[in-house]
Amino acid sequence: MMIRNIWAVGRNYADHAKEMGSEPTASPMIFLKAGSSATVNAMELTLPHWTTEVHHEVELALKFSSQMKIMECAVALDLTERNLQTQAKKEGKPWTMAKSFDGACPVSAFFGIKSLEALKDLEIRLWVNEELRQQASFRQMIFDPAYLVDYVIKHFPVCAGDLLLTGTPAGVGPLQDGDVVKAEIRGEITHSWRVVKEKPPKDATPA
Repeated sequence: MMIRNIWAVGRNYADHAKEMGSEPTASPMIFLKAGSSATVNAMELTLPHWTTEVHHEVELALKFSSQMKIMECAVALDLTERNLQTQAKKEGKPWTMAKSFDGACPVSAFFGIKSLEALKDLEIRLWVNEELRQQASFRQMIFDPAYLVDYVIKHFPVCAGDLLLTGTPAGVGPLQDGDVVKAEIRGEITHSWRVVKEKPPKDATPA
């Protein structure tokens, strides 16, 4: 089933909002990543040649079924070109280039769930070169998965096959060529990617 849209939630863990110099929001902060930026069950994570500082943000991804229910989940990375995002924020511009570049949403294989409630006791973690960078229980989310699903369906034209990224915990940081990234939802799925920095074409111009 095609991934048309990726609905992403910002600042859904208080510790991440704090590390980014922001406050949690009173209602979910939703932004879009292009569905075409997703790669599913790939072994490599490719950084475009024009990027300068791409950060990992590990997240629980929920997949909408043809009945607009959540029956499958995955562990995903909301890759962010931090320098471009920071500049866009300063200038009041959209984050599109920082969030929707080619390969900006690596996703593991999907696993089935019986209910969203069952996710609450699970934990998400991410390592870079075997160093633990991010870790949190889903109970630490400000807005839980069930609330987020209802919220996006109510406010946006959600399609079957769309993904909902539910926010990242603290510990985000840059990735480098050759890094090995491992992400897991404990007890459900583990996936690893090798980071590859794309070589610039000879006629490349700066972004």
